[in-house]
Amino acid sequence: MAEISSNGRRRFSDKWGKHELDVLAVLSSAFPQWLTSRQIAQRVKAYADSYGELADQAAKAAFAKQFQRDRAKLAAMGIAIESRQPEYSSKSDGQDFASYRLQLGDEPRKRLHFELEDLPVLAAANYLAQSLAISTAEQNNAEMPAKETSRSTPRVQKMPAPGLGLDSIAPGLGTQVIPKHFIEAVDSRRYTATVETDGEPINVAYSDSDDLAMFVLEHPGSRIVRPQEAADAYRRRLVSAARVGNADLSSKSEPVPVQDYYCSNLSDGSQAGTKSKGRRTLSGSNQTGSEVDRRLRLLLFLSAHLGCEYTLEELAERFVGGVTSEEKRKAVATIRKDIGTLTTVSDDGEIAGSQFFDIDWTLLEDEGRVCATNSLGLDRLAGISPQYLSLLAAAVHYLSKSPLLPAEERTVAHDLSARLKKETAAGSIPWLSLTGYEVEPSTVPMIREAIKTGSQMDVEYTDDVGRTRRKRIIPAKIFVEEGLYYVAIWDGTAGDSPRDWSTLRIARISKATVVRSNDRLDIPDVPIDRLRQWGFENGAEAAFITDKPGFPYIEKLPGATVEPWGDGEKVHLRVTSDSWFTIFCVAHARHILSVAPATMRSMVVARAQHELSIIEQGE
Repeated sequence: MAEISSNGRRRFSDKWGKHELDVLAVLSSAFPQWLTSRQIAQRVKAYADSYGELADQAAKAAFAKQFQRDRAKLAAMGIAIESRQPEYSSKSDGQDFASYRLQLGDEPRKRLHFELEDLPVLAAANYLAQSLAISTAEQNNAEMPAKETSRSTPRVQKMPAPGLGLDSIAPGLGTQVIPKHFIEAVDSRRYTATVETDGEPINVAYSDSDDLAMFVLEHPGSRIVRPQEAADAYRRRLVSAARVGNADLSSKSEPVPVQDYYCSNLSDGSQAGTKSKGRRTLSGSNQTGSEVDRRLRLLLFLSAHLGCEYTLEELAERFVGGVTSEEKRKAVATIRKDIGTLTTVSDDGEIAGSQFFDIDWTLLEDEGRVCATNSLGLDRLAGISPQYLSLLAAAVHYLSKSPLLPAEERTVAHDLSARLKKETAAGSIPWLSLTGYEVEPSTVPMIREAIKTGSQMDVEYTDDVGRTRRKRIIPAKIFVEEGLYYVAIWDGTAGDSPRDWSTLRIARISKATVVRSNDRLDIPDVPIDRLRQWGFENGAEAAFITDKPGFPYIEKLPGATVEPWGDGEKVHLRVTSDSWFTIFCVAHARHILSVAPATMRSMVVARAQHELSIIEQGE
């Protein structure tokens, strides 16, 4: 029915709460025919009660507005409605109505089988894939004007919409809880760039230009392919780093621990680490909580599995969830009600209802099992598109190779990645990566083999200033530190002193071979925590001076102390890795005036000059 608001305007009424389902029923039963706006308004019960025959201008405008909302809701679930005439505009009296029908696409949708243990990984990969979705035009148009590639516009969606048809073949995906740290890691990297690493283009998600510069410098031989603006920003940092000055390790006042310093000196609201208000943090669950959303997911799933039998308990667990026995009982009742809704014909025989299926009612009543047939052709919509499957496969592959998920879930991701790869066309899977959570380097399996057999290795690696070196090492352990892979190296002596150990970033190794020997090396078993402690105790004192106070990246430096220095600040810290400090200073060089000691400053300048020479050679 049509309701009149206090200001006299017509307001949409949907007391059944299922008008999206009715829209889907009407368009599906009519396919491949096109239906006009008037025909849809007449046949969908909720519209007919509210807008009738669209006899007046107000009704036409109200219908157009509500119908577009419903189209958007269905599109978020992977169900697109296409039009072949201009949309109705309330400003154009007498204009012909647009015609609509379901959009099936040129390629059939993919339907895969997923196990229950796949769902946590699949939900995380789905969130990552949607967050990193980049428009084809933006990525492939190399001649795009600079004004269209502004860094101020995030290149990832702020609020990834659930579904995209994946729920139709992965029941229970919407009830999976995505870890909060995972969501924060994905959401904090709001921009994307294509970076070529080892000859492979990777879509890298990053938080800001300094973050992207860190990623490129941590992967020797990498280059930013697009957007050009990101490449230009990287070059500006290299130019600044090549000009960084000399500082010393002295202090004018007693340096204060970084957290205490910002609490006392930046109480005006400009303190580092303040969380951005421009982006809302998502909850840990991918479940929307909407009744209509749940029914749409159930509808697509049953459409994809016509003739299959599922217990009410199984459907309740996957589409509603619940831990306690009472919650499970209510979930079963909810699914039973949903089944009734999806198989109910409207009272008015001339208006299409939501009878999407024929259900084996005897089986349902006697055994509590659901078996659906006759889906009004909606099986054509079930599944995911080949294009999205490629993106999803890339996300799963990345999660199987990065430390973003726990080890046990990475094992599941590895198996799932192998299965998805078989379903995708050769060369269609784009590579993905998040800054700070690198993909497992290709030399890791070889290093693991050397550790297992107690062998030495000949390696070529990039030193602190970007030059290639060769060395024989004895690998002892592989460990992950802040999302990056390292190998602990033993020098073959007593093994009880920190002088007998060192670490090497595995991504810096370009070539490696295992040197086998008849005599197996007896490598001491030193805990990783002790190696970290030794590294910190033997670290070198360093400092840098900024051009102004309050940069958020300073607050994240472990053990750093800060003091006011001119117009900026002087930051003191103990450096356990010369390579890391060099990369850090180059990446943040636009705000770093000078570095101490002189040896560190020399490495910063040398690395920047080396990277600039590589860019110039490629131009």
